[in-house]
Amino acid sequence: MTIKDAQNAVDEWIRTVGGRYFSELTNMALLTEETGELARVIARVYGDQVAKEGDLRKNLAEELADVLWVLICLANQTGVNLTDAFMASLEKKTTRDKDRFKERK
Repeated sequence: MTIKDAQNAVDEWIRTVGGRYFSELTNMALLTEETGELARVIARVYGDQVAKEGDLRKNLAEELADVLWVLICLANQTGVNLTDAFMASLEKKTTRDKDRFKERK
């Protein structure tokens, strides 16, 4: 599935199942919430925090997918083509950082 396919699939789901997009502000709040849930899993699995009972009911893949879902919703409702935006970001980073990490190898 391409990024464009993902944007189309989310839009189709919203239109046929979800009914409508939440407002951009609500989706931003949901993105923050989902990012926090992802952070909880990362902190407990890869960090120093010890998981409490129930902390790890959701797995890393599920939390990453939840973040991606809401991010795609925000892109769709604001007219952002994520493929184009990602390619521009990759180009920017490549140009800006082309020599930055050479010493680390």
